[in-house]
Amino acid sequence: MKIVDYVKESYTELKEKVSWPTWKELRSSVIVVSIASLIIALAVFLMDISFKNLLELFYQHVHF
Repeated sequence: MKIVDYVKESYTELKEKVSWPTWKELRSSVIVVSIASLIIALAVFLMDISFKNLLELFYQHVHF
């Protein structure tokens, strides 16, 4: 019976106590997260290319 009560209480809480965003709020959040993700991905890509070039330059001049 505990599982049934848990499911009922969870449903009630999700239905009555949780404040869900409107579609407009959700769209703006998706846009913000998408733009931030693209900026972070671009920054990581640029760092990766920079380190690659630095290491290639380093290994061209260093002989082991």
